[in-house]
Amino acid sequence: MDNREIRGRKGVAIRRGRPPNKNKPGRPEGKNNNVKDEILDAGEILFADLGYAGTTLREVSEAAEVTQALVIYYFGSKYGLFEAVFLRRSRRVSEERMARLQALEQQDTMTVEAIMHAFLKPTLTLRETKQGRAFIRLQARLHTEPPEISYGLRNHAYDNSTKAFVSAFMRQLPHLSESEAYWRMTMVIGAYMYTFSDTHRLEELAPQVCNTQDNNELLENIMRFACAGMKATGQLAP
Repeated sequence: MDNREIRGRKGVAIRRGRPPNKNKPGRPEGKNNNVKDEILDAGEILFADLGYAGTTLREVSEAAEVTQALVIYYFGSKYGLFEAVFLRRSRRVSEERMARLQALEQQDTMTVEAIMHAFLKPTLTLRETKQGRAFIRLQARLHTEPPEISYGLRNHAYDNSTKAFVSAFMRQLPHLSESEAYWRMTMVIGAYMYTFSDTHRLEELAPQVCNTQDNNELLENIMRFACAGMKATGQLAP
């Protein structure tokens, strides 16, 4: 068999040769720690733009400039890749949210505004990079994927941290019932996902009025909206 190397993105060498066993294709020789991340990056953008059903492993391998066999080696299947792509950043977001919440508790600086900032900031920070923006689009798209694709991943990544934030809001807002707190938290999640995910709707609706690329402007406005909604009291007029 031809053992010549082919060159992937950034000059990463992938050796074409005999696999170490008959069941798996071989890994690239040498230190290729970034190859897996490059596959994840390629998958992240394609899944964000095309969805789970619309993305093929062939497209991912071509975008990452590796063999499709190598994608299978690392992730096993398309779903395995999708799971790895989503959990790579969602776990970090959840962990950072919990760290920020714990810091507020330790510093005794819990307010509705501080809790909301701790919840929103980790995702907002992702907008600073192309890959981060792709993940936000992927996360928003996840809500339209079939339940067997989306529910388990979303619950695994976010359930514990979201419940912790609901509890924190309820301690600051004793007038809220548990039902009201969860309703409002769900609406906050929907608002930030739509606002952060580059829908370009605001640019079309109010051109040159709102700067959607200014994260400070975005954060200030969604904070006011979300905190007001979370604090709201009284009954609506019929």
